[in-house]
Amino acid sequence: MPTTDASAVHITGGRRLAGTVPVQGSKNTALHLYAAALLADEPLTLHGAPAILDTGVVAEILNRTGTRTTVTGDAFTTRPADVYLPVVPDRLGRRIRTTAVLAGALLARAGRVTFPVPGGDAFCVRRIDRHLAAMAAAGAEVELDGGLVRARTSGRRPPFVTDAGTGGWGPSLGATVTAVLLAARTRGTSTVLNPSVEPEVTHTAALLARSGVGIEWQGRAALHVTGTDRIAGGEFTVPPDRLEAATLALAAAITGGTVHLARFPAAAFPDGLLTAFADAGLRLDPLDGGTVVTAPAGPRPVRLATGPHPGYPTDVQPQLTAYLTQADGTSRIEERVYPRRDSHLAPLAALGAGVGPTVR
Repeated sequence: MPTTDASAVHITGGRRLAGTVPVQGSKNTALHLYAAALLADEPLTLHGAPAILDTGVVAEILNRTGTRTTVTGDAFTTRPADVYLPVVPDRLGRRIRTTAVLAGALLARAGRVTFPVPGGDAFCVRRIDRHLAAMAAAGAEVELDGGLVRARTSGRRPPFVTDAGTGGWGPSLGATVTAVLLAARTRGTSTVLNPSVEPEVTHTAALLARSGVGIEWQGRAALHVTGTDRIAGGEFTVPPDRLEAATLALAAAITGGTVHLARFPAAAFPDGLLTAFADAGLRLDPLDGGTVVTAPAGPRPVRLATGPHPGYPTDVQPQLTAYLTQADGTSRIEERVYPRRDSHLAPLAALGAGVGPTVR
């Protein structure tokens, strides 16, 4: 008798997964675009907003801080506040990962902000030191008291330079966006050294560039942002979620099925993922602006390493690992982004798969 526990997911196997699935807007990109919407001096609508809990949480945060926000279907619409209340409520800020990014936008808008440390998923420590460094570089006095952060600037902020690098962890995606949002409303040209080039950053930068902010990339070395006193609104589309699309593709392949990823062209996958899919035996064919995914020859063993964009995304490593348990041979996947993110190995081993850090 199946349980009625609403927190459980019940899976009945033994069937091929086949059909057409629309890929919703990217969760991670949308969360950063929501923060950028705080800077607009005109109404702004983001189409393709994903239907996830975080969208509603951010909409409530923005409304609490004065930015009038509505979510209708997949349209996330903001209107500038008459008066900004630059406080991210503790209860809400601890439910999402991009709290510090929203705080950076509020600091840019109001010259001060109070916010809790981020929440959301907790598979690893969520450090915000690079976010706080960006705020300090932008002229803010930053005070951390327990789990609460207060930042305040005084007078006109001069252009600044900040470093988004984290040493062994690579560039901080979130801190890069925080710095860009602060620079977008700072007169003159500010520089973010060692910026992340993940799509979440490039799409946020594209929105701001379209809205009147000067954006100049210097490869992976630096990102130069020329701020403005007025940022336009209008309409912008959240790109489809590459991680969701990859998960759906692998789910179909694991069951020997076929999936049509509607409105998701194969070119929307990063190069590292396309290479891994081809090596593992997945076939991607275009259809009506989307992609049909099959695995006609079955899984093949691969050797790869996760890495920053455009490498193989770490968030799709567990799904690929599950698929490769069916391959005739030994695969090797190096997890270089989150070296200890191996919580999926024990369940696979319990099902009889030979998996683990020592498998060669």
